[in-house]
Amino acid sequence: MKITIVAGARPNFMKIAPIIKEIKQAKSNGSEIEFRLVHTGQHYDKKMSGDFFDQLGIPNPDANLECGSGTQGEQTASIIKNFEKELLQNKTDMVLVVGDVTSTMACAITSKKLNIETVHVEAGIRSGDMEMPEEINRIVTDSICDRYFTTSLEANKNLLLQNIKLNKIHFVGNTMIDTLIQNIPKIKKPVFWDSMNLKQKNYFILTLHRPSNADDPKKLNKILKTIENSCKNYHIVFPVHPRTSKVLNSIDYNRNIIKTIEPQAYHEFIYLIKNAKSIITDSGGITEEATYLNIPCITLRNTTERPETVNIGTNELAGEDPLKLESLIGKITNNEWKKGKIPERWDGKTSKRIVDILIRTYLRGN
Repeated sequence: MKITIVAGARPNFMKIAPIIKEIKQAKSNGSEIEFRLVHTGQHYDKKMSGDFFDQLGIPNPDANLECGSGTQGEQTASIIKNFEKELLQNKTDMVLVVGDVTSTMACAITSKKLNIETVHVEAGIRSGDMEMPEEINRIVTDSICDRYFTTSLEANKNLLLQNIKLNKIHFVGNTMIDTLIQNIPKIKKPVFWDSMNLKQKNYFILTLHRPSNADDPKKLNKILKTIENSCKNYHIVFPVHPRTSKVLNSIDYNRNIIKTIEPQAYHEFIYLIKNAKSIITDSGGITEEATYLNIPCITLRNTTERPETVNIGTNELAGEDPLKLESLIGKITNNEWKKGKIPERWDGKTSKRIVDILIRTYLRGN
């Protein structure tokens, strides 16, 4: 069985790394399974892509489609066009897509139009916010795939509501947590740690990249002002996404409090998360890492596609209300944050479950 694995953007890399490791292990144990790795090039910056391949032990891609940036339509069209050529030139038994980025949806559409078995890892998550491009990607991808691997029982329910057959759904856990567990022993201090006078629990991490937060200078300025005024006596470390940097340069904020840095490689970023007092973010994946590491996390969104990080974990939604954000920050600085737990099957064994199911289903016919 030959599997084409698709990766396109930074969130994908953490999800495919442990799957590739388990496929290699299964092959070494005698299973007739192999993979071809295709990088769509959706994220092409070294800090957003290359460093992750190096640190996570992901092999060099067998193909890089070099689709790059552009509008949603331009990027989607470029990926579909180039991935179709890839599949026609390199026959495969299955396409495996992960997550909810544009590459996920575009490659799922392409493979299904070529009648290739397509499986989705991290299927079924829903925010209910149709203004998020990722929500469209999730719904479209899950409407056409052949098999679904989920991170939670809530995701299973979402798929059943979409009339997906129960025997096609597998609750396996979270491959991002597999990667986190495997790499905790390898994390390292960023080069600026000492020069910024960072110490354990004396700083907040801030990340912003959603269009709803990062594209409007007035809104971004309001968020930063609220954080500046609320996080007294704490450093704010802000790894700036390329999308956010364009707007950030046009607004005024206190650079003595909010310290901007470049996007970090995986080992350095996890070091920052693990030692932070708290995280303020609009990323879904970071809320999962924060939950596993038991770090208080505030999400600057009204909804989340990962409700287990709120219901079970350490995450809370601040929405777009500055007063709520201020109140939540106050709970953290006063050490009044809730106790979180690790969700079911976030145990580092998710990728093995996925590969075992693929072997059992497609090679042994069980």
